Amino acid sequence: MPADTLLAAFPWNDRRGRFSPLRAVVLAGLIAPAVWILLEWHLGWLGPRVLNEAIHQTGEWTVRFLLLALAVTPLRHATGWTRLIGIRRLTGLAALFYVLAHFSLYCVDQRLDILRIASEIVLRIYLTIGFTALLGLVALGATSTDGMIRRLGGLRWRRLHSIVHAIAVLAMLHFFMQSKIDTYEATLMLGVLLILEGCRLIVWRGFRLAPAALALNAVVAAALTALLEAGWYGLATRVPASAVFAANLELDDLTMLRPAWWVLVAGLGLAVLAWGIAAVRNRRRPQRMLAAKA
Repeated sequence: MPADTLLAAFPWNDRRGRFSPLRAVVLAGLIAPAVWILLEWHLGWLGPRVLNEAIHQTGEWTVRFLLLALAVTPLRHATGWTRLIGIRRLTGLAALFYVLAHFSLYCVDQRLDILRIASEIVLRIYLTIGFTALLGLVALGATSTDGMIRRLGGLRWRRLHSIVHAIAVLAMLHFFMQSKIDTYEATLMLGVLLILEGCRLIVWRGFRLAPAALALNAVVAAALTALLEAGWYGLATRVPASAVFAANLELDDLTMLRPAWWVLVAGLGLAVLAWGIAAVRNRRRPQRMLAAKA
């Protein structure tokens, strides 16, 4: 095996086998939650139901890293930073690692009783949904290598990997059903997914992710987040949907903002970031033209 190919196999190196600070920082961030969970376990900080808490934490990090993987392309379009594409596979594989840990811990909690685990997955709809998402992530992880891309062909590979959006929806639904009444974080993650899917729709329609488009996308995503949160409470609990939606409109206590407001802040923050980068580039362009003429 050539030396550059061997070096490229290390996750902190780029395709040319050179050390990448960006990949190294991202890799450290992806590993950190697993290290923290193990430390909590060792120090007895996971509470009386150790396995149950570890299952929840690994599941939450699965959703976060799945959203991070989905965020790479919109961020690349909005900022023009092409190097971001180099961390998409890394974050996707991290989501796969955490979902496998999530499922493995669940199996241990069920005392590795295969028949019981299988029956639970079949009979409990939220487990069926979660297991389907897990199988989807396994399929994407198994075909994420350069060799599989060549074997499948670019078009078929892209079609297969487009199921990541459906997987994200299934993961979000599993998150909501598992959260039961306290769906604050699930709603927040849903809002982030709406922002990302809105960005994808904008690009698919042939438009640029300009600041104005991103700002409008933030407003729409926040509104949908509030409506979907209210709808979920109306369908899944006895809390009136109208009361939940009205709570989204209140701004009396800024320390208790509903998820929809944080979604709006995140979406507008992306718009401001895109505007700032565009402004810097427009300012540098005349300087480069003058330097070229000189």
